[in-house]
Amino acid sequence: MTLLVTGGAGFIGSNFVLDWLAQSDERIVNLDALTYAGNRQNLALLDGDARHVFVHGDITDRKRVDRLLAEHRPRAVLHFAAESHVDRSIHGPGAFIKTNVEGTFTLLEAARAYWSALNGDEKAAFRFQHVSTDEVYGSLAPDAPAFSESHAYEPNSPYSASKAASDHLVRAWFHTYGLPVLTTNCSNNYGPYHFPEKLIPLMIVNALAAKPLPIYGDGLQVRDWLYVGDHCSAIRSVLARGRPGEVYNVGGWNEQPNRDIVRTICTLLDELRPDPAGPYARLITHVKDRPGHDRRYAIDARKIERELGWRPAETFETGIRKTVQWYLDHAGWVAAVQSGAYREWVDTNYNTR
Repeated sequence: MTLLVTGGAGFIGSNFVLDWLAQSDERIVNLDALTYAGNRQNLALLDGDARHVFVHGDITDRKRVDRLLAEHRPRAVLHFAAESHVDRSIHGPGAFIKTNVEGTFTLLEAARAYWSALNGDEKAAFRFQHVSTDEVYGSLAPDAPAFSESHAYEPNSPYSASKAASDHLVRAWFHTYGLPVLTTNCSNNYGPYHFPEKLIPLMIVNALAAKPLPIYGDGLQVRDWLYVGDHCSAIRSVLARGRPGEVYNVGGWNEQPNRDIVRTICTLLDELRPDPAGPYARLITHVKDRPGHDRRYAIDARKIERELGWRPAETFETGIRKTVQWYLDHAGWVAAVQSGAYREWVDTNYNTR
């Protein structure tokens, strides 16, 4: 048995691949374009492991995808590959349309052709699982109910609009062609191998380098934080027991404002790696907010608990401690990903604020 995973060298994808192969001997074919956030070092633990077949390629390359499906005959496609950073989508939306919209379309068409040629039990068992985001639902008022699976789509950034488009394509391929799809919309992930452009890893690596800790606006934007290991377990549950055509929201049951997240990180670093210069909170600085910054996200994850029995195992307190400790223990990984291109991006995004 084989799974085809797209984007399996990125943050969530690599965590899923590592987690899957720690528990199963089912082979994974991993297709990743190795853009700036895709990193083979994330998968170093699998070097020489015959259960992991890495393929350097783009999901918009239909011929390559067709060849992989024909050669490896996977029982499922798990689609993680995506451009995922809101700030980058504001500066350069074209890449988000290409990967998130065109790439998803290409995968759907290739999967449809492959699935249509299957017979009997193989055809009945095949799944196309699409990993998406809560950002497609837009922004919530402070006292509004959390996002359920029936919440209207109201994307507010080029990133979330491109993911909303991909979600709609996946839905359409189920209703029009019968392709057995599954969709998950997750809240903000955090954990090991997170590229340090996102809030939590950026705060950790900046603090350790005694650099400013930039918080957008007043820092009261609220997010529901989900430990990446819990997200991986949810994806496994949906693949195993989810109903084709259904959407499952995956959340951590942990709403916190960005300002509090940063202060929690500072407190943990004060404990685990004290700075002789003083508390890390001294580095916090508020910068100009980004355009169209959604105020609040919150996930209602009752459906996946009710139907599939999934609930996160980590609290934020346990998950954030594991995350901070991972970055302290993997300084070499951090140094390797902070290339010249990364530094140029940080300068572009933050210096004008």
